[in-house]
Amino acid sequence: MTRASIRLRSAAALSLIVTLIWLGTALVTARLLTSELNEVFDSALQETGQRILQLAVVDVLSREEEGVSQRVMALDDHAEYFTYIVRDDQGRVLLTSHRADPARFPAFAATGFHDAEGLRFYHETAVRGTIALTIAEPMSHRREVANEMALSLALPLLVMIPLSIAGIFYGLGYGLRPLGQLRSQLARRGVKDLSPLPTEKMAMELRPIADTLNQLLVRLDTAFTAERSFTANAAHELRTPLAGALAQVQRLRQTSSDPDSARRAAEIEATLKRLTRLSERLMQLARAEGARLLNDIPQDLRPILKIVVDDFAQGADAGRIALSLPGVPTLSDIDPDAVAILARNLIENALRHGQGPVPVTLDPQGTLTVENDCPAISPRDLSVLSGRFVRGKDAGAGSGLGLAIVRTIAERIGSPLSLSSPIPGKSIGFSACLKLHGALPIYQD
Repeated sequence: MTRASIRLRSAAALSLIVTLIWLGTALVTARLLTSELNEVFDSALQETGQRILQLAVVDVLSREEEGVSQRVMALDDHAEYFTYIVRDDQGRVLLTSHRADPARFPAFAATGFHDAEGLRFYHETAVRGTIALTIAEPMSHRREVANEMALSLALPLLVMIPLSIAGIFYGLGYGLRPLGQLRSQLARRGVKDLSPLPTEKMAMELRPIADTLNQLLVRLDTAFTAERSFTANAAHELRTPLAGALAQVQRLRQTSSDPDSARRAAEIEATLKRLTRLSERLMQLARAEGARLLNDIPQDLRPILKIVVDDFAQGADAGRIALSLPGVPTLSDIDPDAVAILARNLIENALRHGQGPVPVTLDPQGTLTVENDCPAISPRDLSVLSGRFVRGKDAGAGSGLGLAIVRTIAERIGSPLSLSSPIPGKSIGFSACLKLHGALPIYQD
């Protein structure tokens, strides 16, 4: 399962938190403003009612006839939010606003504010309770004002929340930029680069990580150096006693008159030869891992490959190698010994696992290709074939280090080893391809 990046998770969490804070603040503000608005509306309703009641008392007391109902007519058509009705102590309607419906005005026994049938009422009496005024305001009016107020608070959030989220993403990206630089710095390193990371200009939060990583790199470098040193020294120290033992066994086999002793001597000789080849491979592996593989002055690859092929021509595989070289110098900055180790291991591997000719080709761009006609290798086996001590089927006396040495050198020079089976365009065969990068070829007339 792929996990989201730290930046994405942090930005999502902060965006959610900021959004909830904005929405919560807007909700609390709307609640507070609604409460304040209700107080303002109640105050306005009370003041209006008291003023109307004073005028109504004057009007009612100045009438010649009692109990006459009178409706106040509007001067023009307008939205009327306050409606009122004036009654006497006997419940008779004395005065109403032009849109007041007496049936919707209950007769309240107590003065003050009341709610009924979607209206907010204020009830007040005068002249010792003989004249009562009830003024009403629709609750829908208050809700409409509250909704408009909430909308006015919500509209800015439609702009502020996306801007806040964009700012969070940008801010986190800017703040985490040193972490990305550290990642890029590590990604640009080669597989053998164990030098400490520079921490002078590094952010203080990353310095403990870099210091810990540097300590790990130092321990790894020490361990690898000790391993390479042990491998090289052990292989070197084994050469002399192995050569002496091999010479003694060969002499014993030649001078022995007992067939059984001669047979055993031959077996010991074969074992000692395998040990000698293994020690040589271990020395090559130590050189591939620790020695300098690139030179300052490019050299022609063709003479190196000719020498390697001529060495094989002196042995039992004479005539099997078909060397194809370009007619112009092919320059490379790879150390000639490393090139020879590469070519020798690839050719020896092809000779051991194939029966027919072994084409060895170097093109003008410095790409070396070695092929043989072995049975096709499955993709699963091919993927692990370049590992250490991995031997293919029918490997014979192989050590399982040839392709591992080639892969190690290829990684250190920055040129991947390409293995394919079967050979492109065929149903059988094995092909190893490696670009011996370096200076561009020089073409001469």
